[in-house]
Amino acid sequence: MKTLDWSALMRAGLVGLRLTPDQFWRLTPAELRLMLGQGVDQTPMGQAGLASLMAEFPDQPIDTGEKNE
Repeated sequence: MKTLDWSALMRAGLVGLRLTPDQFWRLTPAELRLMLGQGVDQTPMGQAGLASLMAEFPDQPIDTGEKNE
């Protein structure tokens, strides 16, 4: 299993990006990677990727209390 180099990540976030500790710890790993410029060469999700994601995680209907006629 790969471990994270927390001291390097904290140095990059707190010193390099000038984040406060609170801001640093509220970030997701994906947000931190984006802010550090990692993974920016990835291509955007296409229509097929979106359709696959929507099929895997369909929206649930919201009960508004109104009856459909």
